[in-house]
Amino acid sequence: MRKIFYTVFSISQICFLLLYPQEALAASKEGMQLWLNVLLPVLLPFLILTGILIHTNMAGKLLQPVEVIWNKVLGVSAAGAYAVIVGALCGYPVGAKITSDLYENHQISESEAKYLLTFTNHASPVFVRTYLCHICLKDQIPARTVFGIFALSDLTIMLLFRFVVYRNKIQFLSADKKKKTPVSSSSGAFLDVSIMNGFETVTRLGGYILMFSILSACISHFWNMKNLIGYTLSGILELTTGLCRLQNADIHMQWKYLLTLFLTAFGGICITFQTRSLVTRKLSMIPYITAKLLNGITTVLFALFFSKII
Repeated sequence: MRKIFYTVFSISQICFLLLYPQEALAASKEGMQLWLNVLLPVLLPFLILTGILIHTNMAGKLLQPVEVIWNKVLGVSAAGAYAVIVGALCGYPVGAKITSDLYENHQISESEAKYLLTFTNHASPVFVRTYLCHICLKDQIPARTVFGIFALSDLTIMLLFRFVVYRNKIQFLSADKKKKTPVSSSSGAFLDVSIMNGFETVTRLGGYILMFSILSACISHFWNMKNLIGYTLSGILELTTGLCRLQNADIHMQWKYLLTLFLTAFGGICITFQTRSLVTRKLSMIPYITAKLLNGITTVLFALFFSKII
């Protein structure tokens, strides 16, 4: 079934490239500009530096002195807290990437990795403040309100999965089970490996952005996307493209506000594919996808609640 899907997808996209080269080229340029001007300079340094910290086993050690706080508040280990913090600062899909790397390097357990995937992968503060609030919503909604809604939604999802799904039984790796890497014998290789992994990751993300940009252009060509359903589907398919179209949409501000928050919290199919490509196959994506859907719904509910009391 998967082979049939990819075959049909590839043939349809090739036909679109051959029959409508100008539209395909414009979509490709738009996707590659996003990758070159945003993802590459922003994500690559973080990917390299976080890779070094993980390979030197310093990710968890830096937060070890206050590990009891992470255990009690978030239900994660010190290494897991590192994924939470960096994921919150860097945005999609760095949180999931770091979680997978920590698991692959035996710094966290499988249950903790699955738990972390449910609330460490979300939009960065820079994206929310500059693109979402300033460009898309034109500063009509205060940034602090938007940040508060996202924070409450993330907290709700974290508590739901911690106490309801996993029943507060997340297992932590003991010190003797964690992989120890002799820093002195291979310190020179850490930088090389981290740089190559960083470039591989960001290049892979660029490929997904390119493919989904062309797919979005293909769908827009054959189907009128200039309505509420079309804007929603466009955002679900690819977040940035959908938000760009939504900001110029002739729809009520309340709908635009709710759709923008939902799409940003959910992330979209493109980001889901990106995340899947970066997360080890040993970890199931079902908790992640479920959490993102619930995150989008709870974000809308909190937005409606605050719009009534503010």
